[in-house]
Amino acid sequence: MTAMRIDAHQHFWRLADRVGAWPPPELAAIHRDFMPTDLLPLLQAAGVGGTVLVQSLPTVADTAFLLDLADRHPFVRGVVGWVDLKAPDAAAQIGHLARHPRLVGLRPMLQDLPDDWLDDPLLDAAVAAMQSHGLCFDALVRPRQLPALWRFARRHLDLPIVIDHAAKPAIAEVRLQPWQDDLARLADLPQVHCKLSGLLTEAGGRPGLAALQPYVHAVLQGFGVRRVLWGSDWPVLNLAGEYGAWLALCNALFDCADPPLDHTARSALFGGNAQRFYRLPTPQ
Repeated sequence: MTAMRIDAHQHFWRLADRVGAWPPPELAAIHRDFMPTDLLPLLQAAGVGGTVLVQSLPTVADTAFLLDLADRHPFVRGVVGWVDLKAPDAAAQIGHLARHPRLVGLRPMLQDLPDDWLDDPLLDAAVAAMQSHGLCFDALVRPRQLPALWRFARRHLDLPIVIDHAAKPAIAEVRLQPWQDDLARLADLPQVHCKLSGLLTEAGGRPGLAALQPYVHAVLQGFGVRRVLWGSDWPVLNLAGEYGAWLALCNALFDCADPPLDHTARSALFGGNAQRFYRLPTPQ
């Protein structure tokens, strides 16, 4: 049986909540509100039955907003929220949020934090709380932060971790190293997964199949078809392409894999892996 197709990484936001925060007005394609009614037609056209909604502001208020949307829109299968993981009461905050059945993970916005932020033992209590409540850790990192993420993952071998956007490799600069080696070292840790998302944005003026193929190959070679999750990164995706076109490009990239990915592998990448990793509720 084919798994439900799941978009493992998408966002909603209201500009009124984002005064002074990204995106700036000059990014006109995404400088507006994006809500469930904007995404639903794209999901239906692409045959995507569910999504994982990911935070985009480092506030508990944003997480509450996303959980409220999940309550009202059944296609949102899970929410990845935010907590200050170094706060003295982080464990209590996590316990409170975890009462909501749609909360599946937490994401500190690591790309905006110092590279050694993950090396702090102050995180241990929050990590323990995440594990006790069955939550996953989304790692929004850039290539320079992969060594720190590896050290963190080595200390917390029982914490499920997924690397967002394959750590944003320098596709536009045609640079594979040291990203490729650092990613492969993380892939050696069985609890670490990787999202195939956000790559069009990183490609800049090189958005085609040939430019993306070496990076997708590195992800699949390292993590295999059981630990890669497909996501759109919508609406950020709108800066570089369209929802259906990104899905079609990924299918074309999978056609070019060695060997080409079969139906079973694609079913896992496009939904089954997200269902298992995030422990999403079974569709009724």
